[in-house]
Amino acid sequence: MNVIKDLPRFALFAIIAGVVLMILKQWVEFSPRYDQAVVDRQQAINENRIDVENIDYESEDNSATIDSQDDDLVFDQPISSTASVAKNIVEAITTTNSARMIVVTTDTLRVTIDSQGGDIIEVALLKHLDSLEEGAEPLLLLEKSGVRTYTAQSGLTGPNGTDVKSTRARFHSLQSDYQMQGKEDLEVDLVFADPSGIRLTKRYTFRHDDYLIDVDYIVDNNSGSNWQTTFYSQISRDQSKDPGSDTAGFGMQSYLGAATTTADDPYKKISFKDIGKENFRNQYAGGWVAMIQHYFVSAWVPEPNATYNYYTKASKSGLNIIGFHKAFEVEAGARDTIGAQFYVGPKYQYRLQEIAPHLDLTVDYGWLWWIAQPLYTLLYFFATGEAHIFGEVYDVFPGFGNWGFSIIMLTVVIKALFFRLSATSYRSMANMRRVQPKLLAVRERHANDKQAQSKAMMELYQKEKINPLGGCLPILVQMPVFIALYWALMESVELRHAPFIGWITDLSVMDPYFVLPLIMGTTMFLQQKMNPPPPDPMQAKIMQWMPVVFTLFFVFFPAGLVVYWVSNNVLSISQQWYITRQIEKANS
Repeated sequence: MNVIKDLPRFALFAIIAGVVLMILKQWVEFSPRYDQAVVDRQQAINENRIDVENIDYESEDNSATIDSQDDDLVFDQPISSTASVAKNIVEAITTTNSARMIVVTTDTLRVTIDSQGGDIIEVALLKHLDSLEEGAEPLLLLEKSGVRTYTAQSGLTGPNGTDVKSTRARFHSLQSDYQMQGKEDLEVDLVFADPSGIRLTKRYTFRHDDYLIDVDYIVDNNSGSNWQTTFYSQISRDQSKDPGSDTAGFGMQSYLGAATTTADDPYKKISFKDIGKENFRNQYAGGWVAMIQHYFVSAWVPEPNATYNYYTKASKSGLNIIGFHKAFEVEAGARDTIGAQFYVGPKYQYRLQEIAPHLDLTVDYGWLWWIAQPLYTLLYFFATGEAHIFGEVYDVFPGFGNWGFSIIMLTVVIKALFFRLSATSYRSMANMRRVQPKLLAVRERHANDKQAQSKAMMELYQKEKINPLGGCLPILVQMPVFIALYWALMESVELRHAPFIGWITDLSVMDPYFVLPLIMGTTMFLQQKMNPPPPDPMQAKIMQWMPVVFTLFFVFFPAGLVVYWVSNNVLSISQQWYITRQIEKANS
């Protein structure tokens, strides 16, 4: 074997093997599929009561330093005697609703609130269906049913609080069904009062065309003494798989777990496995806590200028919990308010960026985020016409309004950026093809003398001014861009259920008729024919099978990613054909 002569082929095979291994790595990370059971959701809402064991609270003085001893502290202190017995509860208003569940419908959300504790136990995203099938229902992001437990809690606990493991406050509202009218904010007040003179109003404020909800506790203290409590907000989720992963090609599933931000780590992922092993404790101003899945996120965001204690906990009932809490006191005869914001919806990067610092990092591009972020910015620009540059938004043009065409335009920009680098590669390949007959003649002339063969080939390369690695290195340089684009497309919720042309009704799933993979395989075959064939017959046969192997592999890829590959191949063929013709004319 002539190592020097075969070095270009070895390098090419190494690059191909590296690409395949990286793609296989993503495949493994994104599997397995989630088989969602069919459940009568309304019946589940009516039959399932909030298990107070699911609400695990953490408490200590907000001014205390978080240390390992705090792990054993829980919010199980009794509430004041006037508020601990259900029969002593008096109605805050004369005309109230006695229904357990309160349903709030806006233009984007359908939220179910359990009046026992005032928790959010179900959220349906009205603009995001669970499938594209006829009659499909809105996607359930939060739910408490026989299939999944994923809820958002907030409350008051501690010396005078209303939430303990033995009982929780039963709130009352004017009605059980609220509908947003027009574009005005919708306020939903849940009221609780006790004979001591404490009146609590848990106010939910919903906005038009938004997934952000304000949750405020308004405390009127007419008890004659200071009222001390601890405000908490947390998200609880079981170990069930991500239902959103069922919409992606070959059961793709990105990170599923909890996350927060700290002074040392702007985006700290805390997996369910980590929550089960060790409780997380931290204390800092502002911040947020979130539960993340493919395309969607739920997050509590506290007041940015106050200090909160952050925690995770695995409950006895198998829930993974992440939240924060803060001590709160209302003087006698005074009124005070404390609360947080709750975002529940798609991972719209620029909207999350507005809500809290680093919350947009829940759109996780991995270690190549510094490449993936500009690619997403360009993709978003072509689709909407909005240019997001250094925190500013510029309306440049109306946008294509089609994410498939936007992917094609993004491909054109990437090819333009790498035009000169690609041209170097194609010139090297064209020159290798030109001198292919001379190389074969050298191999035949020195068939029995490998050393002489290598020397003759190196002399030929020098004479013809050919770099045998010139066709491989530019491809290697472009590989990080492809991997980054892969993540950008996979993490963009905008591609979910986004149509392209004709039969492509969802760019986030595989082509149902395999047309795009077949086109991709054809373009790859044409590219192969334009390159010089390997001198070794065995290697030549392997290369002939590569388009077939990649076609079968890309059958399972999301259509959006295959659109990029097809567009890239077509542009590459055009550029290579043009450069090859130039070289042939120059040497004719």
